Amino acid sequence: MQITIALTKGRIFKETLPLLAAAGIEPVENISESRKLLFDTNRDDVRLLILRGSDVPTYVQFGAADIGVAGKDTLLEHGAEGIYEPLDLGIARCQLMTAGIIGVSPKEGRIRVATKYVNIARQFYAEQGRQVDIIKLYGAMELAPIMALADEIVDIVDTGNTLKANGLEARDSICEVSSRLIVNKAAMKTKHQAIQQIVDDVRKALG
Repeated sequence: MQITIALTKGRIFKETLPLLAAAGIEPVENISESRKLLFDTNRDDVRLLILRGSDVPTYVQFGAADIGVAGKDTLLEHGAEGIYEPLDLGIARCQLMTAGIIGVSPKEGRIRVATKYVNIARQFYAEQGRQVDIIKLYGAMELAPIMALADEIVDIVDTGNTLKANGLEARDSICEVSSRLIVNKAAMKTKHQAIQQIVDDVRKALG
Protein backbone atom coordinates (compact mmCIF):
# COMPACT_ATOMS: atom_id res chain seq x y z
CA MET A 1 0.00 0.00 0.00
CA GLN A 2 1.69 3.20 -1.18
CA ILE A 3 1.17 6.67 0.26
CA THR A 4 1.67 9.65 -2.08
CA ILE A 5 2.45 13.04 -0.51
CA ALA A 6 1.98 16.16 -2.67
CA LEU A 7 4.30 19.12 -2.05
CA THR A 8 5.12 22.35 -3.82
CA LYS A 9 8.60 23.78 -4.42
CA GLY A 10 9.62 27.02 -2.74
CA ARG A 11 9.30 28.25 0.83
CA ILE A 12 6.65 25.70 1.86
CA PHE A 13 8.77 22.85 0.50
CA LYS A 14 11.93 23.98 2.33
CA GLU A 15 10.06 24.26 5.63
CA THR A 16 8.18 20.96 5.17
CA LEU A 17 11.21 18.74 4.44
CA PRO A 18 12.61 18.90 8.03
CA LEU A 19 9.17 17.97 9.42
CA LEU A 20 8.94 14.96 7.09
CA ALA A 21 12.52 13.99 7.97
CA ALA A 22 11.62 14.10 11.68
CA ALA A 23 8.68 11.85 10.80
CA GLY A 24 11.11 9.39 9.15
CA ILE A 25 10.40 10.34 5.51
CA GLU A 26 13.26 11.63 3.34
CA PRO A 27 13.66 11.82 -0.46
CA VAL A 28 16.45 9.61 -1.80
CA GLU A 29 17.71 12.37 -4.12
CA ASN A 30 17.98 16.15 -4.11
CA ILE A 31 14.55 17.36 -5.27
CA SER A 32 15.71 20.97 -5.68
CA GLU A 33 18.23 19.96 -8.35
CA SER A 34 15.93 17.66 -10.32
CA ARG A 35 13.36 18.26 -13.05
CA LYS A 36 11.46 15.13 -12.05
CA LEU A 37 8.04 15.47 -10.44
CA LEU A 38 7.74 12.11 -8.68
CA PHE A 39 10.33 10.99 -6.11
CA ASP A 40 11.04 7.86 -4.11
CA THR A 41 11.81 8.18 -0.41
CA ASN A 42 13.76 6.12 2.11
CA ARG A 43 10.45 4.31 2.73
CA ASP A 44 9.22 1.92 0.04
CA ASP A 45 5.60 2.75 0.89
CA VAL A 46 5.92 6.56 0.57
CA ARG A 47 6.61 8.71 -2.49
CA LEU A 48 6.64 12.48 -2.98
CA LEU A 49 4.89 14.38 -5.76
CA ILE A 50 6.03 17.91 -6.67
CA LEU A 51 3.24 20.16 -7.99
CA ARG A 52 2.31 23.77 -8.54
CA GLY A 53 0.95 25.01 -5.19
CA SER A 54 -2.56 25.66 -6.48
CA ASP A 55 -2.77 22.05 -7.77
CA VAL A 56 -1.99 20.34 -4.45
CA PRO A 57 -5.59 20.48 -3.09
CA THR A 58 -6.94 19.20 -6.43
CA TYR A 59 -4.65 16.16 -6.42
CA VAL A 60 -5.58 15.42 -2.81
CA GLN A 61 -9.31 16.03 -3.36
CA PHE A 62 -9.50 13.55 -6.25
CA GLY A 63 -7.24 10.96 -4.60
CA ALA A 64 -4.24 11.21 -6.95
CA ALA A 65 -2.33 12.10 -3.76
CA ASP A 66 -3.24 10.84 -0.29
CA ILE A 67 -1.61 13.64 1.70
CA GLY A 68 -0.55 17.18 0.76
CA VAL A 69 0.85 20.38 2.19
CA ALA A 70 -0.85 23.59 1.09
CA GLY A 71 -1.21 27.17 2.28
CA LYS A 72 -4.49 28.15 3.95
CA ASP A 73 -4.94 30.78 1.21
CA THR A 74 -4.86 28.07 -1.47
CA LEU A 75 -7.31 25.91 0.50
CA LEU A 76 -9.77 28.76 1.00
CA GLU A 77 -9.64 29.62 -2.69
CA HIS A 78 -9.99 25.98 -3.75
CA GLY A 79 -12.67 24.86 -1.30
CA ALA A 80 -12.25 21.87 1.01
CA GLU A 81 -14.58 19.26 -0.47
CA GLY A 82 -13.18 15.74 -0.03
CA ILE A 83 -10.30 16.99 2.15
CA TYR A 84 -9.46 16.74 5.86
CA GLU A 85 -7.17 19.35 7.40
CA PRO A 86 -5.78 17.61 10.49
CA LEU A 87 -2.71 19.79 11.14
CA ASP A 88 -1.71 23.44 11.02
CA LEU A 89 2.04 23.13 10.41
CA GLY A 90 2.59 26.75 11.45
CA ILE A 91 5.09 27.29 8.62
CA ALA A 92 5.27 29.79 5.73
CA ARG A 93 3.29 32.30 7.79
CA CYS A 94 1.96 35.45 6.14
CA GLN A 95 -1.28 37.38 5.70
CA LEU A 96 -3.81 37.69 2.91
CA MET A 97 -4.56 41.40 2.61
CA THR A 98 -6.01 44.12 0.47
CA ALA A 99 -3.61 46.84 -0.69
CA GLY A 100 -3.73 50.09 -2.60
CA ILE A 101 -1.58 53.08 -3.54
CA ILE A 102 0.11 54.77 -0.57
CA GLY A 103 -1.78 57.82 0.69
CA VAL A 104 -4.74 57.36 -1.67
CA SER A 105 -8.02 56.96 0.21
CA PRO A 106 -10.06 53.87 -0.66
CA LYS A 107 -12.45 54.72 -3.45
CA GLU A 108 -16.17 55.03 -2.70
CA GLY A 109 -18.69 52.96 -4.63
CA ARG A 110 -17.84 50.19 -7.08
CA ILE A 111 -14.14 49.35 -7.35
CA ARG A 112 -11.92 47.10 -9.44
CA VAL A 113 -9.84 44.53 -7.59
CA ALA A 114 -6.97 42.56 -9.12
CA THR A 115 -6.10 39.19 -7.59
CA LYS A 116 -5.48 35.52 -8.20
CA TYR A 117 -7.74 34.81 -5.18
CA VAL A 118 -11.00 35.40 -7.01
CA ASN A 119 -13.30 33.44 -4.69
CA ILE A 120 -11.79 34.79 -1.46
CA ALA A 121 -11.87 38.39 -2.74
CA ARG A 122 -15.48 38.12 -3.93
CA GLN A 123 -16.59 36.77 -0.56
CA PHE A 124 -14.57 39.31 1.45
CA TYR A 125 -15.92 42.37 -0.37
CA ALA A 126 -19.47 40.96 -0.32
CA GLU A 127 -19.22 40.66 3.47
CA GLN A 128 -18.07 44.30 3.54
CA GLY A 129 -21.12 45.25 1.49
CA ARG A 130 -18.88 46.67 -1.26
CA GLN A 131 -19.47 46.22 -4.98
CA VAL A 132 -16.44 45.04 -6.91
CA ASP A 133 -15.35 43.93 -10.33
CA ILE A 134 -12.73 41.20 -9.91
CA ILE A 135 -9.85 41.06 -12.40
CA LYS A 136 -7.95 37.76 -12.31
CA LEU A 137 -4.18 38.06 -12.56
CA TYR A 138 -1.56 35.35 -12.11
CA GLY A 139 1.38 37.48 -10.97
CA ALA A 140 2.88 40.98 -10.61
CA MET A 141 -0.24 42.04 -8.73
CA GLU A 142 1.45 45.22 -7.49
CA LEU A 143 1.44 46.70 -11.00
CA ALA A 144 -2.35 46.73 -11.26
CA PRO A 145 -3.03 49.89 -9.17
CA ILE A 146 0.04 51.69 -10.56
CA MET A 147 -1.11 51.11 -14.14
CA ALA A 148 -4.74 52.02 -13.27
CA LEU A 149 -5.91 48.49 -14.03
CA ALA A 150 -7.39 48.18 -10.53
CA ASP A 151 -8.13 50.28 -7.45
CA GLU A 152 -6.99 47.61 -5.00
CA ILE A 153 -5.33 44.21 -5.00
CA VAL A 154 -5.81 41.14 -2.80
CA ASP A 155 -2.55 39.29 -2.27
CA ILE A 156 -0.25 37.55 0.18
CA VAL A 157 1.80 39.94 2.33
CA ASP A 158 4.85 38.73 4.23
CA THR A 159 7.17 41.62 5.12
CA GLY A 160 5.31 44.26 3.09
CA ASN A 161 8.58 45.26 1.39
CA THR A 162 7.34 44.37 -2.11
CA LEU A 163 4.26 46.54 -1.62
CA LYS A 164 6.35 49.49 -0.41
CA ALA A 165 8.85 49.11 -3.25
CA ASN A 166 5.95 49.48 -5.69
CA GLY A 167 4.27 52.42 -3.97
CA LEU A 168 1.52 50.39 -2.29
CA GLU A 169 0.38 49.95 1.30
CA ALA A 170 -1.50 47.14 3.02
CA ARG A 171 -5.08 47.95 4.02
CA ASP A 172 -7.43 45.25 5.35
CA SER A 173 -6.32 41.87 6.65
CA ILE A 174 -8.53 39.10 5.25
CA CYS A 175 -6.94 36.16 7.07
CA GLU A 176 -3.77 34.80 8.64
CA VAL A 177 -2.12 32.21 6.42
CA SER A 178 0.06 29.21 7.28
CA SER A 179 0.63 25.83 5.67
CA ARG A 180 -1.67 22.90 6.49
CA LEU A 181 -1.31 19.15 6.22
CA ILE A 182 -4.29 17.88 4.24
CA VAL A 183 -5.58 14.34 3.68
CA ASN A 184 -7.92 12.78 1.13
CA LYS A 185 -11.08 11.70 2.99
CA ALA A 186 -11.45 8.38 1.14
CA ALA A 187 -7.76 7.51 1.63
CA MET A 188 -8.12 8.23 5.35
CA LYS A 189 -10.57 5.30 5.46
CA THR A 190 -8.85 2.86 3.09
CA LYS A 191 -5.27 3.57 4.28
CA HIS A 192 -6.17 4.75 7.77
CA GLN A 193 -3.37 3.18 9.79
CA ALA A 194 -0.53 4.27 7.47
CA ILE A 195 -1.85 7.82 7.03
CA GLN A 196 -2.67 8.29 10.72
CA GLN A 197 0.87 7.20 11.60
CA ILE A 198 2.35 9.87 9.30
CA VAL A 199 -0.01 12.54 10.70
CA ASP A 200 0.95 11.55 14.26
CA ASP A 201 4.69 11.53 13.44
CA VAL A 202 4.48 15.00 11.85
CA ARG A 203 2.47 16.25 14.85
CA LYS A 204 5.26 15.02 17.17
CA ALA A 205 7.84 16.75 14.95
CA LEU A 206 5.98 20.02 15.50
CA GLY A 207 6.60 19.57 19.21
